[in-house]
Amino acid sequence: MNRTEPSTTTLPASRPSVDRYARWTGLLVGALAGIALAPLDGGDGVLYAIPAFGLCAVAGVLAGDALTPQARGAVRTAGLAPRRVRDYVPPRMTAFLLALAGAMVLLLAVAGAIASPDDLGRASRSLTVHCAQAAGTGGMRPLSQSAGPWPGLHYGLPILGSLAVATAACGWSLRRIATRPGDERSRRDRSLAVVAAWGLIVSASLLGAASTASGALMNLTCDGTAGTLSNWVLWPLAAAALVTVPWTLVTVCSPVSSRARHPVGTGHSGRTQRPAPGARP
Repeated sequence: MNRTEPSTTTLPASRPSVDRYARWTGLLVGALAGIALAPLDGGDGVLYAIPAFGLCAVAGVLAGDALTPQARGAVRTAGLAPRRVRDYVPPRMTAFLLALAGAMVLLLAVAGAIASPDDLGRASRSLTVHCAQAAGTGGMRPLSQSAGPWPGLHYGLPILGSLAVATAACGWSLRRIATRPGDERSRRDRSLAVVAAWGLIVSASLLGAASTASGALMNLTCDGTAGTLSNWVLWPLAAAALVTVPWTLVTVCSPVSSRARHPVGTGHSGRTQRPAPGARP
């Protein structure tokens, strides 16, 4: 007896406009929130504006998916193999975004560990380095330089918090998309939109953190070899994030999966399922 019933092929339903409008509304609200938050802290509020924009973009994608009615059509039979989230997310894009997220978490952890108070005594907002000692009237005295803003814990914790919230929400949404009824193309397109929204908050936050840290280091003159090497690490990270931001933004606005649907009679691994001996074709 053949235990796996192939799924019948149906044409994908057109994406309702409510999905598109919800995604665009999330981006618009995020842009307005970013404009409102950027002037805070004397212009340093951009580090608050970036995660706020990303969270609004994620919320728009999730709202669009939740408000879109389930696809209706002919009654279909499905295979016994369970649908998994990893079968619908874009593998290369997801791996690249995970690498950026890991780099951002590492950057914020290091920046928070070496951060220092600014000239007003506010904790974890500046970077202070101690230079060689110089002769003064009272003898040798140490020299130090400070530069800011610096992505220490004051700015890093809101970024990490927004990333944690976005990760949990997007993970829940991806599982919901994979398990609910619908056609394969719609699942892949919606999964792509969710991954792109998560990537938008990752890349935008990494761009803000890396460029801010690099700017602070470039304002120092006695950071030595450590500062030079740090900038050689930060510049490629900022460049990668700068390219990823518009890529994910365009994908959120118009997600179209490039992966083809599985043909009739194949499972999620792409292998053709052969009928058991004695089963009718």
